[in-house]
Amino acid sequence: MEAEGEEEILTGPERRCVVTGQVQPKAELLRFVVGPTGEVVPDIERKLPGRGIWLSPRRDVVNTAVAKRAFSRAARRPVTAPEDLADRVEGLLARRALECLALARRAGQAVCGFEKVKAALDGGTVAVLVEARDGSRAGQAKLTPKAGGAMQVRLFDAADLGLIFGRDHAVHVGVAAGGLADRLKELARLLAGFREE
Repeated sequence: MEAEGEEEILTGPERRCVVTGQVQPKAELLRFVVGPTGEVVPDIERKLPGRGIWLSPRRDVVNTAVAKRAFSRAARRPVTAPEDLADRVEGLLARRALECLALARRAGQAVCGFEKVKAALDGGTVAVLVEARDGSRAGQAKLTPKAGGAMQVRLFDAADLGLIFGRDHAVHVGVAAGGLADRLKELARLLAGFREE
C-alpha cells in the first residue's frame, strides 16, 4: 500500500500494543479477544465481547505475541494462540477488504479498467486507487500522477480483483469517496503490515 498525498489524521480512543508498547488510535491497531475455549480470536470488526488485547498490525508483531505468550500476560490467565495466527489475520483482513470492494462495486461506487479509472481520476471522484500488485508497472506509472489525494493500494492480485468485477483479472480499480472507501482505507492500512515487503 502506498499513500502518497494522503494527509488524513486518525483520531479517537487510543490503546497500547502489548508487544511494542506503543500507544496508537484504535483504528490503527488489531484487536484480539479470548474465546470461550481459551483460544485467542482476531476481532477484525472490534465488536466481539470481552477484554480487548491490542497489537500493532504487523506480521512480526503477531508472531512475537504468539512466541512470547504476550496474549496470556495481557489476559492475566493461560490462553492458547495458534501458531498460524498471523496467516489467519491476513486472510481475514484480505477477505474483509475484498468484500468491501465488492460492496462498492454493487453500490456503483467502484469502477475497473484503465480507461474508466483514468476518467474517474480526472473527474476527481476517486478516494482509493486499487492496483493489482502483479499488474503492469507501466500502467501504474500512468495513473499514479493522476491519483492526487487518493490512497493508493497495491495489496491484491489481479485475479482477486477480477473476481469482484466478473472478469478473469482486473488491474486498476477506483473507489469513490464515502463510507465504503473509508472502511477500505482502514482495512488496507491494517493489511499492509502483513503483505508489504
